[in-house]
This record gives sequence, structure tokens and C-alpha cells, in this order.
Amino acid sequence: MLYLIGLGLGDCRDISVRGLEVVRRSARVYLECYTSIMFVSKEELEKFYGRSLILADRELVEQGVGEVLELAMTQEVAFLVAGDPLAATTHSDLILRAQKKGVEYRVFHNASIISAVACSGLQLYRFGETVSIVMWTDDWQPDSFADKIENNLSRGLHTLCLLDIKVKEQTVENMMRGNKVFEPPRYQSVSEAAAILLSIVQRRQEQGCSYLLKNDSLSIALARVGSETQQIVSCTLSQLATADLGPPLHCLVIPAGMHHMEEDMVKCFALKQQPHPIKNIQ
Repeated sequence: MLYLIGLGLGDCRDISVRGLEVVRRSARVYLECYTSIMFVSKEELEKFYGRSLILADRELVEQGVGEVLELAMTQEVAFLVAGDPLAATTHSDLILRAQKKGVEYRVFHNASIISAVACSGLQLYRFGETVSIVMWTDDWQPDSFADKIENNLSRGLHTLCLLDIKVKEQTVENMMRGNKVFEPPRYQSVSEAAAILLSIVQRRQEQGCSYLLKNDSLSIALARVGSETQQIVSCTLSQLATADLGPPLHCLVIPAGMHHMEEDMVKCFALKQQPHPIKNIQ
């Protein structure tokens, strides 16, 4: 049996009781480590779970998953994922491979940013398509995600923007030479994402396009959702480009027209009110 187990928003205690029971009895336990990150270290997780964890990077999941499935044909194998196991399409692919190979599987769901984004004060049923904002380079600056935000705005729907994560990335030079040398992990901040959106707005204006997303559009920044240092800030897109919400993970919400209750909630997070950490129940 292959178990895909959601770990929740970041704390080692967020795992479900059923999931923890499976982890402690499985023959092998993998920790997926590239679609998101936990707020605790691998060592802290191992201490709490009472098990050794095998880090599963993109290469293992996308190319070496055959070994995982072979083992799961005869033993119990746990595959741990931050958030919910099915919030990333990568893990749907893992299920399809398991089915093709005749491996039984079970999913243990958990909280993810897809549902926890409601902490922004916006109502979940009024969100449109989720987008991913990628890190720009000097010679690679895609902007199709902004068109999806624009489409959501035109339909009166809010947009959750997931921000880019670069884990175990190689430079082009090292890749061409076959050197297994990797760059340090990088996590996009909400200020970086806002700056990219502002650049796209300017680009559209120079092209003479009528664009709903503007420099003074309301934006809501979320940092480390579910942790004891969670922060939520609402401000204009321009203001957000200079805001510092601290360590990762960050995400960004672009609201559309709001219900009066949403408006009242969002006002609680206005930038002029210095953001304070939200303490969680211990």
C-alpha cells in the first residue's frame, strides 16, 4: 500500500492521528521536499514521528518513483506532503503511476493554503483560478499568469497567487557540464511578486491595453500561514512591493469586488495597522 499523507500547514503536530499511525508502522517513509516546505526541520519531524525520513526531491518523484512503487507492492510505504497531498498536480501523477502498476493507495487529506487562504477575510467560494507567479530572470519574463488574474477580476473573482520556490536548482553551466552542483534554495517574497505584477501593469499600459489590475489595486499578503508568526497585510500593490513580511512561505491574493463582510475583515489587516503575529492554539 502507498499512503499519501498530508502534513498540514507546517507544524509537525499538524499531521492527523491516522496519518501518524501509518507513518510509525510503514516500512519506509518519504518526505516530499520541493513543492512546498514545512516550518520545522527534517530532524524535528523525525523526532516527533519517531521515524527516519527519506527526502524525496523532484528528481526522485518524477524519475525514480519506480523504486517507491515497487516497494509499495509488498509493503506499506508512506509519502509525506506539506499541506494536502492532492493540492499539487505532481501527486496526482504519482497516483496514476501507482494505478498503472497495480499498487493500492490511500490518501490522508489535511489543510493547505488552498483552504487556509480564507484567513485573508475573503470567502472561499468567491475565488477563481489559482495562479503561480514565477521568478523572473533577465532573459525570461513570462506574464501569462497576469492574464489569468485579469480574467478572474473581470468575473468578480478573487485570485490566490502561489509564489515560486526554487529548490535543488542548477545553473545552466552546471547542467550542461553534468555537474551535480545545486544552487541554494530560493523562495519568492510577496514584495518580489508585487514588483513583477507592477512591471506587467506598466507593460500593458505602454501597449495601450485597458487593464483592471493597476498600481493601486488592493492586494493581501500572507506569510507563514498556520504558524505562530503568521502575518496578513492588506495594502495597494505598489505598497506591497516595498513591504517586508519576513521569512517564507509567502502568498498573495488579488481581491475582486467584495461583500461588505469581506471588506470589514480585510480592513483588519490594513498596512497602517502594524501587522502582529497571530498566536495559534497550543
